[in-house]
Amino acid sequence: MDFAPDETTREVTGRVRDFLADDVLPAEPVLAAQLAATPDDWSFRPVVRHLQATARERGLWNLFGGLTNLQYAPVAELTGYSPRLAPVAMNCAAPDTGNMELLAHFATPEQRERWLDPLLDGAQRSAFCMTEPGVASSDATNIATRIVREGDEYVITGRKWFATGAMNPDCGLLVVMGKTDPDAPRHRQQSMVLVPRDTPGVTVLRGLTVLGYDDRDHGGHAEIVFDDVRVPATALLGGEGDGFAMAQARLGPGRIHHCMRALGTAERALDLVRERAAERVAFGRPLADQGVVREWAATSRIEIESLRLLVLKTAWLMDTVGNKAAMTEIQAIKIAVPRAVGQILDRAVQVFGAAGVSGDHPLAELLAGVRTLRLADGPDEVHLASLGRAELRRRAPYLARPSATPSAPSTVEGDPT
Repeated sequence: MDFAPDETTREVTGRVRDFLADDVLPAEPVLAAQLAATPDDWSFRPVVRHLQATARERGLWNLFGGLTNLQYAPVAELTGYSPRLAPVAMNCAAPDTGNMELLAHFATPEQRERWLDPLLDGAQRSAFCMTEPGVASSDATNIATRIVREGDEYVITGRKWFATGAMNPDCGLLVVMGKTDPDAPRHRQQSMVLVPRDTPGVTVLRGLTVLGYDDRDHGGHAEIVFDDVRVPATALLGGEGDGFAMAQARLGPGRIHHCMRALGTAERALDLVRERAAERVAFGRPLADQGVVREWAATSRIEIESLRLLVLKTAWLMDTVGNKAAMTEIQAIKIAVPRAVGQILDRAVQVFGAAGVSGDHPLAELLAGVRTLRLADGPDEVHLASLGRAELRRRAPYLARPSATPSAPSTVEGDPT
């Protein structure tokens, strides 16, 4: 069993690490100053555009699409060390990555030319409009937004929220999921349409906060009303009734990307803990000499290393047997990684004391972001229920002879969102 990364992974991660050290981390206070100077602006700040130009020069652009999942995993982890800047600097930030993958797999040539090319170039942003305030969105079949065919047009009526990136004035595309046929089988009721943000009837009501943070640097999270919004029938993505299946195709890779970045955030927290524990003195000794702080550090390291291995296994399975067969592992990391990283960040806050919950250090904002991952792309409870159901249905006992495939496929029906 060889755990060594291949040559491509070593070469790319080396360049990403240099980019982080040389350009991204020094830019964090610059971004903070520019955000403070322009509090009502939802667009990318000049420092972001500068970093994007630098990433292009270094060949670190759109890496999510040019590497295998196993190769991209360490890259995404590194970007999670500076989640406010690194992903967007390399055009590898959500929700654009997921939307680009949707367009690459399901869009027509005309749709790809209009929407995918500008996204790949970084000239435009996009938002994914799935979650709704009026229903329990943990069950995607609850979606109430209607998409009705009228002649050569679709008419969209509904309300969405937490549409990440939609506050950014550069957001030109809204990928909207709604019901086209409420009477169809429950996983064939939904469809997706590509809606230009400036279409009449589209109203961006407000930017939402996440535990008090507005994520202004990423374009925020918008609440959007669709009031008899009309788009041509050619705006349909895929076919009618394909929305649920396409959402799962999009959310599977998205979940693993979130987990990869979260591990990088955990490494950032441990680096901050080491610095704080070495310099801070309590009861006559540095915090690094306190037994409880050592136990916290050890526990955090064990969790990071264990979950990194599970994430890498998941990435390998996605590459070798496909997302559906890797669903057990995808669900497992979606549950385990945000929980563990949240605990790691919580311990780091304890080490920092009052400073840990202040805005003087990044821990509070990092904790808010990671806590959100326990809801994004499906809450823990839905994934636990689905994973448990699949486990109890598993037919092969532990001592059964191994199959020819790297991992037995999951039998989860209707992967939860």
